[in-house]
Amino acid sequence: MIDIKNMADGEDSKQSSIMVPFDDKPVAVDGPDTVDELSMELATIKQSAKRIAIIGSRNLAITHQQMIETLTTALVMQGNTIITSGGSYGTNAAAIRGAMKSNPEKLKVILPQTIGQQPSDVQNQLIGVPNIIEHSDRAMMTLADASRVCNREIIDDCNQLICFLSHTSKTLQTAVEYAEETHKVVTIFYLD
Repeated sequence: MIDIKNMADGEDSKQSSIMVPFDDKPVAVDGPDTVDELSMELATIKQSAKRIAIIGSRNLAITHQQMIETLTTALVMQGNTIITSGGSYGTNAAAIRGAMKSNPEKLKVILPQTIGQQPSDVQNQLIGVPNIIEHSDRAMMTLADASRVCNREIIDDCNQLICFLSHTSKTLQTAVEYAEETHKVVTIFYLD
């Protein structure tokens, strides 16, 4: 039998665990909602078209950016909608390029603030993106605070999160934790 537990910083978290049997022995389930949560995740995975959020680090090697772009192109070609934020380089930029290659209508970009507050290279990359959500109400927030709120909005709008990050990225770690708390299917790629 395998005991699957959620781990946080190398220690057991206080979340539910599931015993996966290798034979016909009974399954031990801790927590009242475990089966329902697994059923929801399985239903999400089986959906033919999903709303997939792709967020991550800006500091990526070009090979990682090319892989993200290729992955995003493939996901869109399968009928999925990609949700990300703006970025002139890194994960979000690669996701935008990949979706734009395949089907711009399947791309949704949620900005932490307004287009006018983005650097000119980000503004240039967003030319031709048909579905951009701006937030003038966050114009007075710091970019870091607006980005945290934006990540939550992106996660709230998706079925699944794919995140590319390093172990030291507190903002992205917080986003992943939020996605797990809200029962999204989460795929994490650590870059370090």
